[in-house]
Amino acid sequence: MFFLPGPVISALTFPGVVVHELAHQLFCRWFKIPVYEVCYFRFGNPAGYVVHAKPSKWGHSVLISAGPFFINSLLGAMLSLPSALRVFEFNGASSVLDGVLIWLGVSIAMHAIPSTGDAKSMWQAVSGNNASWLAKVLVAPIVGLIFVLSVGSIVWLDLIYGVGVSLAIPKALVAMLS
Repeated sequence: MFFLPGPVISALTFPGVVVHELAHQLFCRWFKIPVYEVCYFRFGNPAGYVVHAKPSKWGHSVLISAGPFFINSLLGAMLSLPSALRVFEFNGASSVLDGVLIWLGVSIAMHAIPSTGDAKSMWQAVSGNNASWLAKVLVAPIVGLIFVLSVGSIVWLDLIYGVGVSLAIPKALVAMLS
Protein backbone atom coordinates (compact mmCIF):
# COMPACT_ATOMS: atom_id res chain seq x y z
CA MET A 1 0.00 0.00 0.00
CA PHE A 2 0.99 3.58 -0.58
CA PHE A 3 1.93 5.34 2.69
CA LEU A 4 1.47 9.02 3.45
CA PRO A 5 2.13 10.39 6.94
CA GLY A 6 -0.92 11.63 8.84
CA PRO A 7 0.14 15.31 8.77
CA VAL A 8 0.41 15.20 4.96
CA ILE A 9 -3.06 13.68 4.66
CA SER A 10 -4.43 16.28 7.08
CA ALA A 11 -2.83 19.09 5.05
CA LEU A 12 -4.25 17.76 1.77
CA THR A 13 -7.70 17.31 3.30
CA PHE A 14 -7.74 20.20 5.79
CA PRO A 15 -11.32 21.25 4.91
CA GLY A 16 -12.47 17.89 6.28
CA VAL A 17 -10.62 18.42 9.55
CA VAL A 18 -12.13 21.91 9.93
CA VAL A 19 -15.67 20.67 9.24
CA HIS A 20 -15.15 17.71 11.61
CA GLU A 21 -14.32 20.09 14.47
CA LEU A 22 -17.11 22.49 13.47
CA ALA A 23 -19.54 19.57 13.66
CA HIS A 24 -18.48 18.78 17.24
CA GLN A 25 -18.85 22.46 18.12
CA LEU A 26 -22.23 22.69 16.39
CA PHE A 27 -23.62 19.75 18.35
CA CYS A 28 -22.28 21.31 21.57
CA ARG A 29 -24.13 24.53 20.72
CA TRP A 30 -27.34 22.63 19.89
CA PHE A 31 -27.25 20.94 23.31
CA LYS A 32 -26.10 24.12 25.10
CA ILE A 33 -22.84 22.51 26.23
CA PRO A 34 -20.16 25.14 26.99
CA VAL A 35 -17.17 25.04 24.64
CA TYR A 36 -13.89 26.11 26.22
CA GLU A 37 -11.42 25.81 23.37
CA VAL A 38 -11.49 24.97 19.67
CA CYS A 39 -8.63 24.24 17.30
CA TYR A 40 -10.00 23.81 13.79
CA PHE A 41 -6.70 22.74 12.23
CA ARG A 42 -3.07 22.30 13.19
CA PHE A 43 -0.12 20.20 12.15
CA GLY A 44 -0.05 17.70 14.97
CA ASN A 45 -1.95 14.89 16.54
CA PRO A 46 -4.82 15.45 16.74
CA ALA A 47 -5.16 17.73 13.70
CA GLY A 48 -8.00 19.56 15.48
CA TYR A 49 -10.00 19.38 18.69
CA VAL A 50 -12.90 20.81 20.69
CA VAL A 51 -12.69 21.06 24.47
CA HIS A 52 -16.14 21.26 26.05
CA ALA A 53 -17.95 20.69 29.31
CA LYS A 54 -19.16 17.19 30.12
CA PRO A 55 -22.78 16.80 29.00
CA SER A 56 -25.20 15.77 31.71
CA LYS A 57 -27.04 13.39 29.35
CA TRP A 58 -25.26 10.41 27.83
CA GLY A 59 -27.18 10.84 24.57
CA HIS A 60 -25.84 14.36 24.12
CA SER A 61 -22.30 13.10 24.60
CA VAL A 62 -22.80 10.34 22.03
CA LEU A 63 -24.29 12.75 19.49
CA ILE A 64 -21.53 15.33 20.02
CA SER A 65 -18.98 12.58 19.36
CA ALA A 66 -20.88 11.25 16.33
CA GLY A 67 -21.77 14.70 14.95
CA PRO A 68 -19.01 14.74 12.33
CA PHE A 69 -20.36 11.55 10.78
CA PHE A 70 -23.66 13.25 10.01
CA ILE A 71 -22.39 16.75 9.16
CA ASN A 72 -19.30 15.74 7.15
CA SER A 73 -21.16 13.06 5.20
CA LEU A 74 -24.03 15.39 4.32
CA LEU A 75 -21.86 18.39 3.47
CA GLY A 76 -19.37 16.30 1.48
CA ALA A 77 -22.19 14.79 -0.58
CA MET A 78 -23.92 18.15 -1.12
CA LEU A 79 -20.73 19.92 -2.23
CA SER A 80 -19.67 17.29 -4.72
CA LEU A 81 -23.09 16.24 -6.02
CA PRO A 82 -23.59 18.91 -8.73
CA SER A 83 -20.07 18.49 -10.10
CA ALA A 84 -20.08 14.70 -9.86
CA LEU A 85 -23.43 14.56 -11.65
CA ARG A 86 -22.06 16.81 -14.39
CA VAL A 87 -18.97 14.60 -14.78
CA PHE A 88 -20.98 11.37 -14.94
CA GLU A 89 -23.97 12.68 -16.90
CA PHE A 90 -21.90 14.45 -19.54
CA ASN A 91 -19.16 11.80 -19.78
CA GLY A 92 -16.33 13.70 -18.17
CA ALA A 93 -17.20 17.22 -19.32
CA SER A 94 -16.09 19.25 -16.35
CA SER A 95 -14.27 22.40 -15.28
CA VAL A 96 -11.64 23.28 -12.71
CA LEU A 97 -14.48 24.30 -10.39
CA ASP A 98 -15.93 20.80 -10.65
CA GLY A 99 -12.55 19.37 -9.63
CA VAL A 100 -12.34 21.73 -6.66
CA LEU A 101 -15.87 20.87 -5.51
CA ILE A 102 -15.22 17.14 -5.82
CA TRP A 103 -11.94 17.51 -3.87
CA LEU A 104 -13.81 19.48 -1.17
CA GLY A 105 -16.56 16.85 -1.04
CA VAL A 106 -14.14 13.93 -0.79
CA SER A 107 -11.88 15.66 1.74
CA ILE A 108 -14.82 16.61 3.94
CA ALA A 109 -16.52 13.21 3.69
CA MET A 110 -13.34 11.28 4.43
CA HIS A 111 -13.16 13.02 7.82
CA ALA A 112 -16.71 11.96 8.69
CA ILE A 113 -15.60 8.88 10.56
CA PRO A 114 -15.33 9.73 14.27
CA SER A 115 -11.87 9.42 15.81
CA THR A 116 -10.88 6.87 18.43
CA GLY A 117 -10.98 9.77 20.92
CA ASP A 118 -14.62 10.33 19.91
CA ALA A 119 -15.29 6.61 20.41
CA LYS A 120 -13.73 6.72 23.88
CA SER A 121 -15.94 9.70 24.77
CA MET A 122 -19.00 7.77 23.60
CA TRP A 123 -18.08 4.77 25.71
CA GLN A 124 -17.33 6.89 28.79
CA ALA A 125 -20.78 8.47 28.40
CA VAL A 126 -22.55 5.12 28.74
CA SER A 127 -20.14 3.14 30.94
CA GLY A 128 -20.68 2.50 34.60
CA ASN A 129 -24.00 3.71 35.97
CA ASN A 130 -24.23 6.62 33.53
CA ALA A 131 -26.72 4.91 31.23
CA SER A 132 -29.02 1.90 30.98
CA TRP A 133 -27.96 -1.49 29.66
CA LEU A 134 -29.92 -0.70 26.47
CA ALA A 135 -27.76 2.38 25.89
CA LYS A 136 -24.65 0.24 26.34
CA VAL A 137 -25.99 -2.35 23.90
CA LEU A 138 -26.72 0.36 21.32
CA VAL A 139 -23.46 2.30 21.71
CA ALA A 140 -21.01 -0.63 22.08
CA PRO A 141 -21.21 -1.74 18.42
CA ILE A 142 -20.81 1.86 17.25
CA VAL A 143 -17.69 2.25 19.39
CA GLY A 144 -16.34 -1.06 18.08
CA LEU A 145 -17.04 -0.04 14.49
CA ILE A 146 -15.20 3.26 14.97
CA PHE A 147 -12.12 1.40 16.22
CA VAL A 148 -12.30 -1.01 13.25
CA LEU A 149 -12.65 1.91 10.82
CA SER A 150 -9.71 3.61 12.52
CA VAL A 151 -7.55 0.59 11.82
CA GLY A 152 -9.03 0.57 8.30
CA SER A 153 -7.60 4.01 7.65
CA ILE A 154 -4.24 2.24 7.25
CA VAL A 155 -5.66 0.80 4.01
CA TRP A 156 -7.36 4.09 3.04
CA LEU A 157 -10.84 3.14 4.26
CA ASP A 158 -11.50 6.79 5.13
CA LEU A 159 -10.63 7.83 1.56
CA ILE A 160 -12.80 5.03 0.17
CA TYR A 161 -15.69 6.32 2.29
CA GLY A 162 -15.10 9.90 1.07
CA VAL A 163 -15.03 8.82 -2.57
CA GLY A 164 -18.12 6.68 -2.02
CA VAL A 165 -20.11 9.54 -0.54
CA SER A 166 -18.87 12.10 -3.05
CA LEU A 167 -18.69 10.10 -6.27
CA ALA A 168 -20.28 6.66 -6.02
CA ILE A 169 -23.64 7.96 -4.78
CA PRO A 170 -23.96 10.50 -7.64
CA LYS A 171 -22.88 7.82 -10.14
CA ALA A 172 -25.56 5.47 -8.79
CA LEU A 173 -28.13 8.29 -9.08
CA VAL A 174 -27.20 8.85 -12.72
CA ALA A 175 -27.45 5.11 -13.40
CA MET A 176 -30.87 4.92 -11.72
CA LEU A 177 -32.22 7.91 -13.64
CA SER A 178 -30.88 6.72 -17.01
